[in-house]
Amino acid sequence: MLKAWYSFLLCWLSLQLEANPGLKVRITQKGLDYGRRIGMELLKQEVLKETFPSWSGQESFSIVKVNYVISRLRINAVDFPESSASFIPGTGISLSVAHASATISADWKMNAWLLKDQGGITVSVSGLFIAVIIKVSRDSTGRLSMLLHNCQTSINSVKVKLSGGSSWIYSFLSGSIEKPVHTKLNKNLCLNIKYKIQMMDAHLRKHKVLSQIDAFVQIDYSLVSSPAVFKSHMNLDLKGTVYPLGNHTDPPFVPAPFALPNKDDSMLYLGISSYFLKSASLAYYKAGAFNITMSKELATTFNLNTALFKDFVPEIALSYLTACPMLLKLMATSPPVISLNADRCILQITGCVEVFAVLPYSTTQYIFAGNLTASTRVYLTITKQKLIISLLLKRLQFSLLHSILGFSEQMSLAENFLSYALQSAVIPEINDKLGKGFPLLNLAHTTLTGPVIKMNPGHLVIATDVDYKRKEGGDEDLHSHS
Repeated sequence: MLKAWYSFLLCWLSLQLEANPGLKVRITQKGLDYGRRIGMELLKQEVLKETFPSWSGQESFSIVKVNYVISRLRINAVDFPESSASFIPGTGISLSVAHASATISADWKMNAWLLKDQGGITVSVSGLFIAVIIKVSRDSTGRLSMLLHNCQTSINSVKVKLSGGSSWIYSFLSGSIEKPVHTKLNKNLCLNIKYKIQMMDAHLRKHKVLSQIDAFVQIDYSLVSSPAVFKSHMNLDLKGTVYPLGNHTDPPFVPAPFALPNKDDSMLYLGISSYFLKSASLAYYKAGAFNITMSKELATTFNLNTALFKDFVPEIALSYLTACPMLLKLMATSPPVISLNADRCILQITGCVEVFAVLPYSTTQYIFAGNLTASTRVYLTITKQKLIISLLLKRLQFSLLHSILGFSEQMSLAENFLSYALQSAVIPEINDKLGKGFPLLNLAHTTLTGPVIKMNPGHLVIATDVDYKRKEGGDEDLHSHS
């Protein structure tokens, strides 16, 4: 019996240690193929910029030893006619290039007894095959990590053509250089690939997992587990917690498990849980984003003044012979409640409101105060790489706490005024604060194309393709530094 309880405890603890994500990202084979095509184009550009160290050798010609130096090596042309990429379940990504070719130029010098000469050299490499497996994982800081798991290369042909210098030397040097060039390329290709992957991994380690969104909040994009790699796709589970700036206390609730659809029509599938939205609501509440004081200027802009009360609460309008701007102070008394259903998202804000009249010389006069509950419809749109949230007031409930004029029998009229004020001035100000949006990806020069948002109970899914456009002459890599 004790052994059974011990086993149960171990199982329970292991379940608790596997944290559910607030955000999910799925890369499909379609997305991987697009990344491969972009990667091959970027690789061509980078290869043509590569510089290589000089190298030297010694060959014997009859009884004479000839020393030679190959310098200023540069790649003039490269072609990758066939390439492929696939997922390796439980490991990472396989990349292969077949029938690749390259043209390399360099300078040569030779030195022998009573003989010195120099000229140019052109090396044609064909039938190049490269197969690489990259292992992906999560490091101790929650960042994506990658390392070279396996590398294989082969070269079918290396042809050397010399120019300049004495013609009788060409046949001697050509035959002597082809083999060392072939050997060096075979030996150094995987070393260079390993170095490039190490550079990419070093860049990923500098990647910000805590990203500031605006003056109020920041998001934790760290991985909660290593990427899950399957034959058809790879899943990334991100923490997806929104915090007030400078306060990294986790919210008093945890993410519920949710799954992405079993589809592969799009390059990416992004899952956003209600936990992410609830943590955003709590963070903005703690940061005071839902506490709004409408300025005199804003009231004037939206024509909010005591004259409006002639249609809503005549007692107030009659108390001010000259129309005075209205000042509203709203404060959320609890975190707004988010309800995510199959076809809509509702945000309910509970708070209190105080209404003042702005008298001449900018003095204020208290008019009334009360509690309100505003039910808003949440609209979600995607611009570039950001999820934009906007609110639309659907229903308002108001209860009077205190008034200097006593109009308790006309609550519905007061509600109408507040509804007008919220729709015309307050909600637009909240939408302006939310307008910067929540970054969904952090890739430079990349936009989401044809995104489709599907709401489900407890989470929403964004199915999208991506479009990468690199600026002419730009040296920036695929990851954004912002």
